[in-house]
Amino acid sequence: MEARSKDEEIILEKIRGLPLPYWKEVIDFIYYLQSKSEKRETLFLSEKSLAKDWLLPEEDEAWKGV
Repeated sequence: MEARSKDEEIILEKIRGLPLPYWKEVIDFIYYLQSKSEKRETLFLSEKSLAKDWLLPEEDEAWKGV
């Protein structure tokens, strides 16, 4: 937990050192990273539930010619 606290301090220090007009870009980038993280999490959650169908012999047969 201490490493996270140190990282938070560094991030806040760097943001505070930026000119104010760049703060909007930092916020946009944070939203981008959150969205990317959420999409990745959804992908991994879906993979497990769909794997049971993907691993069927019928699926292998259906995709042979592709």
